[in-house]
Amino acid sequence: MSQWNSGPYGQDPNQAYYAGQPGYPPQQPGYPPQQPGYPPQGGYPPQGGMPPPSGYPPAPGFQQPPPYGGQSDPYSAGEQVPFYDSSAGTYGGAGYEDPEVKGFGFSDQTIRRGFIRKVYSILAVQLVITLAFICWLLYHVPSQKYVQNNPAFFYVSLATVFVTLICLACCGEIRRKAPMNFIFLLIFTVAESFMLATAASTYKADAVAMAVGITAAVCFGLTLFAFQTKWDFTMMGGILFVAVLILFIFGIVAIFFHNKIVQMVYASLGALIFSVYLVYDTQLMMGGKHKYSISPEEYIFAAINLYVDVINIFMYILAIIGHSRD
Repeated sequence: MSQWNSGPYGQDPNQAYYAGQPGYPPQQPGYPPQQPGYPPQGGYPPQGGMPPPSGYPPAPGFQQPPPYGGQSDPYSAGEQVPFYDSSAGTYGGAGYEDPEVKGFGFSDQTIRRGFIRKVYSILAVQLVITLAFICWLLYHVPSQKYVQNNPAFFYVSLATVFVTLICLACCGEIRRKAPMNFIFLLIFTVAESFMLATAASTYKADAVAMAVGITAAVCFGLTLFAFQTKWDFTMMGGILFVAVLILFIFGIVAIFFHNKIVQMVYASLGALIFSVYLVYDTQLMMGGKHKYSISPEEYIFAAINLYVDVINIFMYILAIIGHSRD
């Protein structure tokens, strides 16, 4: 039950919506009290020093004090404004607000190490899956003959690789949002592994084993070089793109020339270009002192870059070994 008699006028003081209605507040005799000399005549305030409220004319000679103690507005001038120090309970503290601060950056050592560990963990899983597919189609003869007699599987895997790679490279929401990014990455890895194993099954087992060993040694050495060198390869993105474009055109021309020397030159150039690409992508992942770097959120994109580089190095080295033995 509401306490209607608790207020000074017989109404609840919390019921502010009664204000302005007819009969509210009820007029009582003698209210408000009329005192002689109120309000003061001749200007307000009578003695100066206080700014006049709205509706009162200023006293003669009274001047408004300038805002901010005579200084300009620090917010409009873009100056640094002291922040509230919660530990001391006062304004000012030991620093100032910096509008350029956007949280933890990639230069933080802990974030960078965690990012590198995550990228290489994903890359290791991808390489294990690829090696398992290669061993399956290389040593299991019935599966090898079935795949080679049905080239439709190769073309389906090729189309799957292109679709998933475009989705991961161009669609940031798919690439960054789990578990969708891991699902697309798994599909891409399985399709790429099957396609690579199908191509590797046309070579002899010892040639494939030799190519795997050489690729592992080359990639390990290039990774150490990328971590230790003072040269910044992250500025070579445009040059490497032009080199890949020239290699692509050279590959189209090499299709019409069944010459062993041309094929060897093409495979050697491809291995060289993607070796430099491995150093480039590794330094992009490292960040730090290099000019360009990949965001810590792009671990899927960094793993795909390294995986594609390793796969291409393996394919071109295998081609060099195969043509040298023919």
